Amino acid sequence: MIPESIDTWQMPEPGTLVRTRVPMPTLGEGDVVVAIKGCGVCHTDLSYFYMGVPTVQKPPLSLGHEISGVVVGGAADWMGREVVVPAVIPCGECALCKGGRGNRCLSQKMPGNSMGIYGGFSSHIVVPARFLCPVGDRKGVPLEHLAVIADAVTTPYQAAVRAHLGANDLVVVVGAAGGVGSFMVQVAKGMGAKVVVGIDVNAEKLARMRDFGADATINPRECPGKELKERFKAIAKEAGVSANTGWKIFECTGTKAGQETALSLLSFVGTLVVVGYGTDETSYMLSKLMAFDAEIIGTWGCTPDKYPAVLEMCLDGRIQLGPFVETRPMSQIQHVFEQAHHGQLQRRVILTPDFN
Repeated sequence: MIPESIDTWQMPEPGTLVRTRVPMPTLGEGDVVVAIKGCGVCHTDLSYFYMGVPTVQKPPLSLGHEISGVVVGGAADWMGREVVVPAVIPCGECALCKGGRGNRCLSQKMPGNSMGIYGGFSSHIVVPARFLCPVGDRKGVPLEHLAVIADAVTTPYQAAVRAHLGANDLVVVVGAAGGVGSFMVQVAKGMGAKVVVGIDVNAEKLARMRDFGADATINPRECPGKELKERFKAIAKEAGVSANTGWKIFECTGTKAGQETALSLLSFVGTLVVVGYGTDETSYMLSKLMAFDAEIIGTWGCTPDKYPAVLEMCLDGRIQLGPFVETRPMSQIQHVFEQAHHGQLQRRVILTPDFN
């Protein structure tokens, strides 16, 4: 049954959240209504809320784009199915979409940003059925946990695909203990990387990554300046691989310090993929790319066609969600935002609707 309205936590202006009720939009052809079971709190939400990063849809709107749920209305063949809603929904018709680059479709829609006033921190959302990722047998993984596939896990997967990551590759993940970086480590190992080096300033979280795909770790606070590079060389030597050829580096922090660390490690025929978003400017002598025959790649979101492969990795154990997420009632959204903004969370929080 399709409700007449949607309960939601709305951002009337940056820095403010209010609980309210908005009209259920009219369904278009092929649309479905998803009853939301979980919505992950992402750094992108915080950037809209605290940092003044503009949303496409000007406030008021509801944030949230990491969504899992159950179809309760619309296209009959989707009724009752558990789904993950892609964080980036392309048009499917433009040249970029038809060329396989729909993740950067210029007409894309993103819940909590460019789907009108509607977002994932709500009871329901209306989305096109065409790009949904059906879940099927969850193998005991809670449906709420699968919400983070939309962005936190698929973004690293898209980055790995852009870097042509495969068996026996050498990988560095800067920000390896963060909300995206921890999954980047698991994606890299799950796709067959020979050596994965995790770099992060959070010693406790970084140490844990040794159990989830990191073969070695470096804490820049313990190895400042040139010491970090020497530590990296020692790790490569111990692994029996070159320290200055062919490494694929994934920068997941979006910070100036993280970007500078990543750039310092980029060397001959290497690849640097910019995964994390930040507003700081970083300088780099571009002629180094010529001399190294190296490349720097940007990546954005993930095309919906890749979601099933990521879901499979999450269900077969190559990617572990449970140790990295926790669920909380959506009524705690303000407190969770504050904790996330001040770096006080140990796990990525998934908010579950509790409007009733």
